[in-house]
Amino acid sequence: MTDPYGTRYTYDASDLKYMQLAIEQAQLSIPAPKAYCVGAVLVLNDTVLSVGYSREIPGNTHAEECALAKLADPTMDLQQATMYTTMEPCSVRLSGNVPCVSRILEAKIKRVVVGVREPPNLVNCEGIKLLERQGVEVLIVPDVQEDCLRPNKHILKQQ
Repeated sequence: MTDPYGTRYTYDASDLKYMQLAIEQAQLSIPAPKAYCVGAVLVLNDTVLSVGYSREIPGNTHAEECALAKLADPTMDLQQATMYTTMEPCSVRLSGNVPCVSRILEAKIKRVVVGVREPPNLVNCEGIKLLERQGVEVLIVPDVQEDCLRPNKHILKQQ
């Protein structure tokens, strides 16, 4: 299902279940002045492969980056996997680190489920558009926006 802007939504119960797990991960992130608190879950065949949250691993790491770094087998074929992330994967990083969109494409993940588009407070994110251009299916879980944004009040209140 899409809206007039082309946003595709998922109403699948499994997608909601894994998004709720990603939201729990986001709540573990310690707020930083110029960084969002995001959670991610990597799933293959209804099995959680790994989870991650922003700054979980030292080095200004993002949630998707942490989930990928924590894989038990980094050579695993992820073409059938789904990356769940509470916020649109970043397309540019102020730190100069590799954006999450690039990491997802490098891992050959073909399906990404998002809780909310990245607010324009820090950068103009084009993560969804860039993933879709490369043939990745991107879906948004409706009705979780508030839960996904809640850990980010430290940035959003600055508007």
